[in-house]
Amino acid sequence: MRAISLRTEHMINPLGLQTANPTLSWNCAGGTAQTAYQITASSGGNTVWDSGRVASSRMSARYGGPAAGARQQIEWRVTLWDENGTPGQPESAWFEMGLTDGSWQAKWIDPELPHDANTRQPASVLRKTFFANTTENARLYITCHGLYKATLNGAAAHSFVYAPGTDDYRKRVQVQVYDVTGLLRPGENELIVTLGDGWYRGNNGVDGLYNYYGSDLALLCQLEAGGQVLCCSDGNWEASQSGPVRLNDMEKGEQYDARMEKICDWHGVTVRDHGYDALCCSDSVPVLEQERFPGKLLKTPNGETVIDFGQNLAGYTELRVHAKAGQKITLWHGETLDEHGNFTQSNFDPGERNKNGGIPQRIDYICKDGLNVYKPSFSYFGFRYAKVETDADLSDAAFTAIAVYSEMLQTGFFSCGNEYVNRLFLNTLWSMRSNFCDIPTDCPTRERAGWTGDAAAFAPTGVYLADCYPVLRKWLAECRLAQGEDGLVANIAPPNNSGSFISNLLQGSSGWGDACILVPWALYEAYGDRAILEENYEMMTKWLSFVEKRAQKTRIQNLLNPYRKYLVDKGFHFGEWLEPDVSSMDTMKKNMMTGAPEVATAYYCKSAGLLTRIAEILGKSEDAQKYGAIADGARNAYRYTSTKDGAISSKRQAEYVRPIAFGLLDEEESQIAADRLAAMIAANDYHLNTGFLSTPFLCRVLSDHGHADTAYRLLLQDTAPSWLYPVKHGATTVWESWDGVREDGTVHDSLNHYSYGAVSGWLMGDVCGIRLSEGKLTIAPKPSRALAHAEAKWLSPVGIIESKWHYEQQQVVFEVTIPANVAAEIRLPNGNTVEVKPGFHVFSIKA
Repeated sequence: MRAISLRTEHMINPLGLQTANPTLSWNCAGGTAQTAYQITASSGGNTVWDSGRVASSRMSARYGGPAAGARQQIEWRVTLWDENGTPGQPESAWFEMGLTDGSWQAKWIDPELPHDANTRQPASVLRKTFFANTTENARLYITCHGLYKATLNGAAAHSFVYAPGTDDYRKRVQVQVYDVTGLLRPGENELIVTLGDGWYRGNNGVDGLYNYYGSDLALLCQLEAGGQVLCCSDGNWEASQSGPVRLNDMEKGEQYDARMEKICDWHGVTVRDHGYDALCCSDSVPVLEQERFPGKLLKTPNGETVIDFGQNLAGYTELRVHAKAGQKITLWHGETLDEHGNFTQSNFDPGERNKNGGIPQRIDYICKDGLNVYKPSFSYFGFRYAKVETDADLSDAAFTAIAVYSEMLQTGFFSCGNEYVNRLFLNTLWSMRSNFCDIPTDCPTRERAGWTGDAAAFAPTGVYLADCYPVLRKWLAECRLAQGEDGLVANIAPPNNSGSFISNLLQGSSGWGDACILVPWALYEAYGDRAILEENYEMMTKWLSFVEKRAQKTRIQNLLNPYRKYLVDKGFHFGEWLEPDVSSMDTMKKNMMTGAPEVATAYYCKSAGLLTRIAEILGKSEDAQKYGAIADGARNAYRYTSTKDGAISSKRQAEYVRPIAFGLLDEEESQIAADRLAAMIAANDYHLNTGFLSTPFLCRVLSDHGHADTAYRLLLQDTAPSWLYPVKHGATTVWESWDGVREDGTVHDSLNHYSYGAVSGWLMGDVCGIRLSEGKLTIAPKPSRALAHAEAKWLSPVGIIESKWHYEQQQVVFEVTIPANVAAEIRLPNGNTVEVKPGFHVFSIKA
C-alpha cells in the first residue's frame, strides 16, 4: 500500500506558507486498508521530525516537528502499512514557509508623483537593475497596495492573476513567494513591476466605491538567492506613469495604448512607512488563467458587431489583430443579448447607485503598427458577449475569452440520460468557477462581493464540485477580520460597502451571519480536518453570543411565548429572500417590522446545534452543554411561534422545507409536513416557490421522505420558476433569478450566481447517493426512470468514489466504487443495506 495525492494544507507542494504546523494529508492506493502510517520530515538534509509508526487508519496528521521557520523548506515522506502489516514504498511531498519572521530589508515604495487622489491615474511601472553572483534557490517575496504584475529579465515571474488578491488591506496584506531560479541569471538582471489599482483603490462593489482602502499605490518586494538579498524595494528604484496602461479598474475596465510600450521617462520613488504588521503569507491558491474560448463575430439587428464566446464566464478577452498605429478597438462586455438580439448590459447596470461611472466592463485599446496581441492585466469581467467598436480591419482578427478563477481541481462529475440536467450541472460548475476568484463572490458583474449568505447556501455543494478548501478557508479569515467586537458577522467579507447608516442597519442577518458556522462545518464534513473548526471556533462562539443577546429582546406580539428568550425576532433579516412570486422590497419592509422570527429562530437553532457538535469534536464539553441547551430552547421557541404543536399552516414551501431540514419537527411531524409540501408542489403544477435559503434543501427533504418522484418532477420542470427554464433558454451559468431572461426576452439581474445551483449537490448526494460526513461514507442512490440512468464521480478527500445506476427491464443495476481504506454503507432503494469494510471495492448490484 502506498500514499497518493499528498497535500499540505490541502494544497500540492505549497510555496510561501504562513501556517508553521500544517495539516498533511494523503489517499491510499494498492491495498485494502491502512493500519498504520509513519511520517518523517527533513530540512536541509536533516531529519526534523519522525512520527514513528502510528497505528491508525486516518489519512492525515498535523506536522509535529518544531514550528517551521521563515523560508524553511520541509520535505515530508509518508509510509503506509496495509491490513497484513506490510509497509509500502514511501511517497514524498514538500512545503516551504514564507517570510514569516519579519526579516524584511525591503521598504514600501510609492511610485507616484503628487496628484489629486480623486483623479484616476495610469498604471505605474517600477524597475530596478541589480547584480546576482548566485542563482541558487532564488525566491521573490512580493506584495503591494493595489495589484502587481512582475517580470524578471523580460519573463513573467508568476502566473498569479490579480495578485496579491483581495483582502481588508487595512488589517491584512498577503505576501506571495515565487521560485524565480529559472529566470535569474549570473550578472546583471532587471526586475520590472507594474502596479494597478485593483480592489485597493479601484471601484468596489455595486456602489463603485473608489479609494476604499487607500488612495496610494505601494510596492514591497525582496528577491533572495543563495541566502542573500539580491534586490529589494527601496529608494533606488525608478518609476514611470508613461506606460501603456492609461487607466485600469476591476469594474470599469482598462485603457491601453500600445504605442507607449517603450517607456522613456523615469523618475524616483518615495519610501513610505506602511509598516509590516499587517503582512501575512498566503495559505491559499493562486488565481490563474484557465479555459480559453474562441469568439465568433456576428452582426446584431441594429448593425453592431458582437463577439459570441459561447460560454458565460468571468475573466477577460484577449485580442490578436493586425492594425495601423492609432487605430482604436473598444470592447464592451456583457452576459446576454436583449429581447431584440442586440448587445446589452442592462441586467447588471447599477444605475444611479454607482457614483463612479457604473460597470461598463470596457476595454479601449489603441493599436501600434503591425501585429497587436493584448489582454488586460488589472480588469475582471463577467461576460459571454463583447460588443466591438473599431476603425481597424477585423478580417484576420481573433478574439478569445479567457476564464480566470482560483486554482481548483474539478472534483465532481455527473451525467444522466437527460441532457438538460447535464447542462444544469455544468452551469453550476461554471457559476462556481466564475465566482471563486480568490474568494467566493455573488456575481462577477454588478456586486462582485463576498456575500456570506451565498457561500453558506452553496458550500455543501461546492465541496463536491471542486477542491475549494483553500479558497473558502481564506474567505473565512476575511469573515473573522470583518466580525464586530459584539460578534456581529458582516454580510460581506472583505467589506466593500459604504458604512452608511442604512448599510450598517442591514448587517448581521440570520442565514447570512450563520455562514461563519455553516461553511466551516461543510468543509469539516467533507475533509475531516478539525483545524478548520479550531481556526474559526472563536468567530462561531462570538456570533452565537451576538444572536443570544439579540434574542433577549422580544417584540410585543411574541411576549406570550414561554421560550421567548430563545426567539429571534429583533434585528434586520433578509429572510427567505428572492422567492419567485414575492417582492423582495416588500419582504424587507415586512422583516423590518416583524424581525422574521421563522427564519431567524430556525437558524439560531441550527447553528447552536452544529456548534454543540463542534464543541464536542474539539473536546469543549462545557461549551457543548451550553450550546445544546440553546439549541433545545430555540427549537421550542420556533415550534411555539411557527407551528401549532408541530403542525405547519403556510402557503410558502420554504416554511415546510426549513423546519424539516433543520430538525425542528419530530419524525412523524416531518413526514406529515413533507407530505403536505409534496401536495402543495403538485397543486402548483410542480413548480417551486422557495427562495435563496431553503432551495438547497428542497429536493433532499422530498426524497428523504418518500417523495423522490416529486423531487424529480421539480428537477425536470422547464417553465419558470424552475432549474431547467434557464437551460431551455440557452443559459450556460446559473441565474440569480429564476426568470433572468423572461419569456419575452427581456433580461434582469445577474446571469451568473451559483446559489440556486446547489441542486447539483442533490444530484451527487441523492440521485447518485454519495454522502461523506466526518469520514463516514454512505451510498444511497434514489433512481428514477425519469432520468433513465445516472452516474457520479467524486474525487473526494478520501479518494475516488463512483456511483452509477441504470435500468435493465424491471431491475435497477447499481455500480459502486469505494476507495481503499474507506468503509461504506450502501443503502438500496428496496431497503437492503450492504456494509462494506475498508478497501478498494467495485460493486455491481441488481435490485
